[in-house]
Amino acid sequence: MRPIFSEQGHTVPPVRVSIGWPGSGQRSTVVGECWGTRSCADGVNQIFLVPSLADPVAVLDVLAHELVHAVDDCRHGHGKAFRRIALDVGLEGPRMRTASAGAALKARLEVIAADLGVFPHAALARRAPRPRPANRPQARCPQCRYRLSIPKRFLHLGPPLCPEHRTEMEPLGDWEGLP
Repeated sequence: MRPIFSEQGHTVPPVRVSIGWPGSGQRSTVVGECWGTRSCADGVNQIFLVPSLADPVAVLDVLAHELVHAVDDCRHGHGKAFRRIALDVGLEGPRMRTASAGAALKARLEVIAADLGVFPHAALARRAPRPRPANRPQARCPQCRYRLSIPKRFLHLGPPLCPEHRTEMEPLGDWEGLP
């Protein structure tokens, strides 16, 4: 993929690419992650692509996005510098955070995938997101405004104490009728 970048005047630095869950884990919607040279002991960018991807073109698409971060050494997030490089190489989208291959770049990625041959990987299923507690009661410290959620099974004990002030926290919402 280096020629795609060099044709536009961008140099892809040394990178290591791994298939593995990003730092946010399996339940995240993140499909790729680039760690800049400042984070790596040997000064080489590290790119992680999620193992739930199996289509070679989709993998190369995410890799292209992450390589833009590597070119920028992860210094500007998805800001103007990222946008300029991404658009140069053929990524597009209304939001750069989710920028993916446009038609021209996708056609090139299909050729690369065909040249590479069979992708020796089977997709791993992601775990379903954990369900969020529905309408969990909350309490707030009247002094510092510290706020927390309380499992319903502990409501019979009364409002909790603020960990800083050791004063009773005020219930938020209606705790009546709850167990």
